[in-house]
Amino acid sequence: MKRYLFIGFFVSMLFAGCEQKPSLQKYFVANSDKKDFISLDLAPTFINVDKVSLSSAEKEALESFKKINVLAFKSDSLNQNKFNEEREKVNTILKDKSYQQLMRVGSGKEGGAVYFVGQDEHIDEFVLYANKKENGFAVVRVIGDDMNPTDVLNLMRLMQKANIDMEQLKPLQELVQP
Repeated sequence: MKRYLFIGFFVSMLFAGCEQKPSLQKYFVANSDKKDFISLDLAPTFINVDKVSLSSAEKEALESFKKINVLAFKSDSLNQNKFNEEREKVNTILKDKSYQQLMRVGSGKEGGAVYFVGQDEHIDEFVLYANKKENGFAVVRVIGDDMNPTDVLNLMRLMQKANIDMEQLKPLQELVQP
């Protein structure tokens, strides 16, 4: 009898421990293969730093960076309802307390924001979110280990001076071209 009680307790704790709330990771997985979405995963190798001399801050930023996930919804005149529905789903996810807003630009309907997951000097994920009714929206997850805001700025500077593998970014051209 004790054995059945233990098994029942274990199973109930197992189900209680599974979080059912939405997250960006779940949203990416659920939508990456849908026709209105463009999905892209980038490894650190897309930043070719072979011919670039790196400062110690840039090396540290590159070492803290693991990957970038991009999910974009391409908007057109035929899918405005779907666009509004999907944008609202992302907005709801980003309202969760685990996503801390770092900055915001533009208005509520159009613009962008930067969020982070973690603590000030031990950030595991930066989220860049931008949307515009005519083009759609994009959510970019910069995933790393113990990043800080300076690391992301250094990573952006590094991308500007490094040789970027544009072939990996080709699917995003579809979003910005009419």
